[in-house]
Amino acid sequence: MPPSPAAALRALHRPGDPLLLPNAWDAASARAVAAAGFPAVATSSAAVAETLGHGDGEATPVGEMLAAVARMVSAVAVPVTADLERGYGLRPTELVDRLQATGAAGLNLEDSDPRTGALHDVTEQADLLAAVRAAAGPELVLNARIDVFLRGAGPEDGFDEAVLRARRYLAAGADCVYPIFLTDPTVLGRFVAAVGGPVNALLRPGAPPVTELARLGVARISLGAGVYAATRARAGAMLTALRDGTDPFAS
Repeated sequence: MPPSPAAALRALHRPGDPLLLPNAWDAASARAVAAAGFPAVATSSAAVAETLGHGDGEATPVGEMLAAVARMVSAVAVPVTADLERGYGLRPTELVDRLQATGAAGLNLEDSDPRTGALHDVTEQADLLAAVRAAAGPELVLNARIDVFLRGAGPEDGFDEAVLRARRYLAAGADCVYPIFLTDPTVLGRFVAAVGGPVNALLRPGAPPVTELARLGVARISLGAGVYAATRARAGAMLTALRDGTDPFAS
């Protein structure tokens, strides 16, 4: 019997040989990721929100977000993990039930308020993650995002708090922790060594390249809204060229 989508996705998290996860926003982009040979697809809540006419930060109605996830799952034969911000205010059991109904193999949950940016209490967040794990069992890969650095802490100033959160979240049942915006390679390497579990890094301008992230022991690399932003920028350049009477297909 083949492994479940969640088991297949979990097995791809290998420290030092990281899972590369380009983030999709609709069925077409999910198909493009799978067609390029990537073994899994992640969604970007920010990109999905913009394509649906909403702002980032849980401004998208949960039904619309989950419908978008379901379309991406249906479009590809590889596991899909969904960025669900902080869960849209749903009870953990309802969140898990509704996500599993889409066929998704995993989810990303963040530890700050999407509307205010305030970090949630670490115990409160660990309890949320534990409740999600209890509801899902092994059939969802749980990626716990840590927003200490996103919310303004420097790599050294936020290090101890980020490590504390990572350890608590892994103990609560997270499969992987995601210190988003931690890009300093020295500090990231220390973080990987300190937490004792799989770590997700964000590949963005100014971040270490994939080879360096692998050397640091990262297990998962995602691009956030990066592919969507590049696609939008390319479309904008074509439209500007067309408006100005130049070749929109010129490189």
